[in-house]
Amino acid sequence: MDSLNADAVLFDLDGVLVDSRTAFARSINAALVAHGLPEREDHELHAHLGPPLHRTFATLGAADEGQVDALVMSYRARYRATMTAESAVFAGIPEALDELAGTIPMVVATSKSQVLAEALLEQLGLRSYFGAVHGPSLQARDEAKSLTIARALDGLAGARRAVMVGDRKFDVLGARAHELPCIGVLWGIGGEQELREAGAVALAREPGELVELLGA
Repeated sequence: MDSLNADAVLFDLDGVLVDSRTAFARSINAALVAHGLPEREDHELHAHLGPPLHRTFATLGAADEGQVDALVMSYRARYRATMTAESAVFAGIPEALDELAGTIPMVVATSKSQVLAEALLEQLGLRSYFGAVHGPSLQARDEAKSLTIARALDGLAGARRAVMVGDRKFDVLGARAHELPCIGVLWGIGGEQELREAGAVALAREPGELVELLGA
């Protein structure tokens, strides 16, 4: 497709900038075991990477909201301690961000809690590329991606052709709620079918394609 001529870009974090699958699955399983629930296979847990944590634990066997809260706290304690060692920047992402830097405003809009997202990006050397990082507070239980995107857009008041970049249907649908086009990336969790069915306007098979698609 022709470039989108974007004048601002909102990036999802997990599955787009950073491969968080190992840190996520190990931290989910550690929390489940700590609260007497059975471990799950990594591939099963990867499908839950994207939606809010409270929703994930509710579907993984939590008995009630109190146990959901306890599971989330256990997850975050382990994740905070291990996220850097168990996460990696996707190959090609720094080069793509280098090309975009200075030509177009970039922000992060993630369902990961904002404090953890800020820390992870800083520790992996990516924070300086982004004017802001937007994510739910630690107190938020089930913040819709559209709400996170709304806050990000509030900080991009001059943008008229903002574009979302994501790897799950939640990113695409959240963007569509604000009439934003979304580029789906195929190196994350969501596959081509999921992204197309949700309404992604284009698909990128490797990070270098983003620069051309965005038209920056």
